[in-house]
Amino acid sequence: MDYFKSGLKTVLGTPVVEDQPSGADIVERLVERVQNSTLLTDRRDACRALKALTRKYRVEVGAKGMDALCLVLQQDRADAEIASYALGTLGLIMHDKLYEEEEIPAVTAKDSDKLGERFTEIFIKKKENVGLVLDYLEEFDFHVRWPALQLLLQLLTNKAKDVQEMILVSPMGVSKLIDMLSDSREVIRNNSVLLLTLLTKSNANIQKILAFENAFDRLFYVIQEEGNADGGIVVQDCLNLMLTLLRNNISTQNFFKEGNFISRILPLLQLPLIDEWPIQRINNVHSVLQIIRTLVSPTNPAQATSSCQQAMYTSGILKALCDLLVAIGVPRNPLTEAIYTVAELIRGHNDNQSFLESVKSNENPPKDILLLLLYTMLSDKQPFDMRCAVLYVFQCYLYRNDFGKMKIIQKLLPLEKEVTETCISNLLCRGLFSKEPLNSWFSAVALSYALIDNPEGKEKLLNVKLSSNDNEPPTLLQQIVISIQTNDRAQFKIGYLMFLSTWFAHCSLAVESFLKINSGIPYFITQTNRLENEEIEEIVSGLSTFVMGICLAFNPDTVENFKKDSLRHLINKRIGVETFVDKLNDVSRNESYTRASKHPQPTAQDSNSLLLDYEFCKLFKMLEGMIMRALNTLPGQDDSEKLVTNQKQIEELNITVDCLKNELSEKTNRIEELCRLANDFRDDTDRIKTELFRLQENHMSLIQAYQMKENELESYRRLLEMHGIWNDNSAVNQQQEPMVSATVIAGGLPPLQQQQQPYVEGTTTHQQTLEESFRNDLNV
Repeated sequence: MDYFKSGLKTVLGTPVVEDQPSGADIVERLVERVQNSTLLTDRRDACRALKALTRKYRVEVGAKGMDALCLVLQQDRADAEIASYALGTLGLIMHDKLYEEEEIPAVTAKDSDKLGERFTEIFIKKKENVGLVLDYLEEFDFHVRWPALQLLLQLLTNKAKDVQEMILVSPMGVSKLIDMLSDSREVIRNNSVLLLTLLTKSNANIQKILAFENAFDRLFYVIQEEGNADGGIVVQDCLNLMLTLLRNNISTQNFFKEGNFISRILPLLQLPLIDEWPIQRINNVHSVLQIIRTLVSPTNPAQATSSCQQAMYTSGILKALCDLLVAIGVPRNPLTEAIYTVAELIRGHNDNQSFLESVKSNENPPKDILLLLLYTMLSDKQPFDMRCAVLYVFQCYLYRNDFGKMKIIQKLLPLEKEVTETCISNLLCRGLFSKEPLNSWFSAVALSYALIDNPEGKEKLLNVKLSSNDNEPPTLLQQIVISIQTNDRAQFKIGYLMFLSTWFAHCSLAVESFLKINSGIPYFITQTNRLENEEIEEIVSGLSTFVMGICLAFNPDTVENFKKDSLRHLINKRIGVETFVDKLNDVSRNESYTRASKHPQPTAQDSNSLLLDYEFCKLFKMLEGMIMRALNTLPGQDDSEKLVTNQKQIEELNITVDCLKNELSEKTNRIEELCRLANDFRDDTDRIKTELFRLQENHMSLIQAYQMKENELESYRRLLEMHGIWNDNSAVNQQQEPMVSATVIAGGLPPLQQQQQPYVEGTTTHQQTLEESFRNDLNV
């Protein structure tokens, strides 16, 4: 402290003891010295003192000294030390948190937590200030580049959007930042990763520039140097930057795929087996899985997702993830995320679905991985989020997988020879009638996935019978209706009702079988008319109404007591059209419906809030209008076949629309690719033009140099002639034109060719030597 005080005395002079200056006075004097001192050493000492005072007197230094510091950056760039002090002081001024020793004036005490943001706003009002900081990043000197990097980090932290725009329009601004990823000093390199993460957040244009400037390659190089998934926090930062570049940006995703970067993910998943995973490995693996899911997200264009799924399969990433699922000692969080990742890798991709079906466990004897996953889903000892992840795997496994759907249905059908081996179908059927509500719900939803867009499977499922001690075992449909009526728990009923809705939709035979069960419709009418006190009971009542509406819309008019007109009359009389419509609206207005309809992945936080499923919500939205029309149709005006035909036409049109969307997406991607190539060609053309201009300038310089040598040779020849040591050498005369005309030069002397000089021995040899020297000069 004494040393610091003595330093201040050196800069400011020794004050009178009775009149000690305040902090504001000291700062003012230092700023004045920075602005007005003619000696660089004085300005440098003043900047050093300002930096030392900034933590305590930030408001004073920022308010009075910011312009002076910016002026230093403009005028004293040649001196690295003063630039370092200026940049460091500005970084301290922009800091987004209060310092412990900081003294806040009463005027600014109210908004003291926003001081850094306010000073940042003042600093970036002059756009050239941000350009100055970027220019200093080009300096290799650590004491300059490091404070410049820290200052830019603070600016982005405080005013990200404004600074992003300024860097974007700055010449080579983004490129300067990317170059820091190659800095050999780890502290610069690592902080540049954090800076780029802030820079690219929510800015698609900067994300594209980074991707096309080969940022992915540099990041993978850093990750490899740091030890891949077993590396430190730097690996996680690099992966998070990749994730920021890829998320919601189809252009960067296409570049990542076309640049063959997908295959470079594989080493991050090849993990040595250890008993306990370190926290950092868990975080790194989670980030890797997030990157993979971003590339194959269901929200991406179908063609882009499919090509990435194929690349993941080809590069061995799907196999590595399946190995991770059956490995021992994998912690809960990365294992759950890996299950979700595998689900999206196989969603709608038949090759990947077949591969997952073929994967076996490491047990003896080995078991199918799908069967092991199903055991996990139906075990109440497993974490809830992991059980939801397994359900998502089954949804994705059966999505557009007709073979897989029929395989599950076939296994449920009665066989001549009894099979004792446990299979997926038997486990799901067993879980469907479990005493545990969540198991029943999971099984009902998983089985309903096998019926989506599967009319043949729906009809065959009517033949499934359950084993029973009775002589005539009940069918699956009969048992479900009995279970709905006998179970009081709402989650049981919701699962069964969603399953029945999926089964009955577009399947008149299933509706006919249900209407033949005498207790079915009366019970559902009772459920619809119940006065609900809880939100979950509203859903049960609304789904009961929905099932009756499906029976009305797809009624084959073959069951005497429940033909379409009779059922419509019954609904009008016992429920009422208004009440019926309100019950349906209760479902679509429910928070569970809103949450479930947003994404195929289950998003419930706990078992009590797991009520509706994504695929069911799609079905509800599609059929709600059809049910309304069927309900409001007058007797005799209804045509079930026409409704079915119209619905099929709608489905066909939906498929056509999806195909057109895919084509549009492909063409959009192609246009983006052509635009990128056009930009590349434009850049190449500009570079070639620049190179041509430079060559032309060099050519002109060479011509001028040649002319100068010719003139010089001419002067030498004149000099030789003047000294009388020149004679008409034939070799020279053949190559050189006459340089001098027959005129009098230099004081009236006659032309050198006409002067008479005595012969001197050795003159010819000396002349030849001079000529060779002139020729060499001329060639040069």
